[in-house]
Amino acid sequence: MFKRLSLSAAFIAAATAPAFAHLDPTEHGSMMAGVSHPLSGADHVLAMVAVGLWASQIGGRALFAVPAAFVTTMAVGFLLAVSGIGLPFVEPAVLASVIGLGLLIATAVRLPTAVSAAIVGLFALFHGHAHGGELGAAGAVQFGLGFLVSTALLHAAGVGLGISLSRMGTITTRLLGAATALGGAALVFG
Repeated sequence: MFKRLSLSAAFIAAATAPAFAHLDPTEHGSMMAGVSHPLSGADHVLAMVAVGLWASQIGGRALFAVPAAFVTTMAVGFLLAVSGIGLPFVEPAVLASVIGLGLLIATAVRLPTAVSAAIVGLFALFHGHAHGGELGAAGAVQFGLGFLVSTALLHAAGVGLGISLSRMGTITTRLLGAATALGGAALVFG
């Protein structure tokens, strides 16, 4: 199991770039750009996988409802940005989501599914806005669909990882949560 965990961590680390994914507006416009976009920044990968990990910690209906709330609300944030409706503090909120989700996992917080979905939904609104804010009108539909698919797949990876790790006990998942929070803090100060 440790070997699979190490390989998963290596894959996630290799898939992330040191810069935030939404700093290059020239990359947007196609479905494949949308699919690859969440994979190109550590802030996105950490947050998306963390949503799945937290959902697996909560269990039950949260396995589907929490990631679905994120994807749905992220689409709303994207549409707001593409429509020209601004949100304050988008980048700080994206970074706060990484730290916050990591802490929720590290401390094994188990809230009712609806409350958990609302928390990730709030974070997702800012993630979606960050994606749409730099896109403009070119290829918005294709790009939006691509990043929604990619986000859902990252959530599924987090759920799968969380379920696999739960067989080993809760400490490994909690340590991953702490590492996620520290990774978010490093992005803030790095």
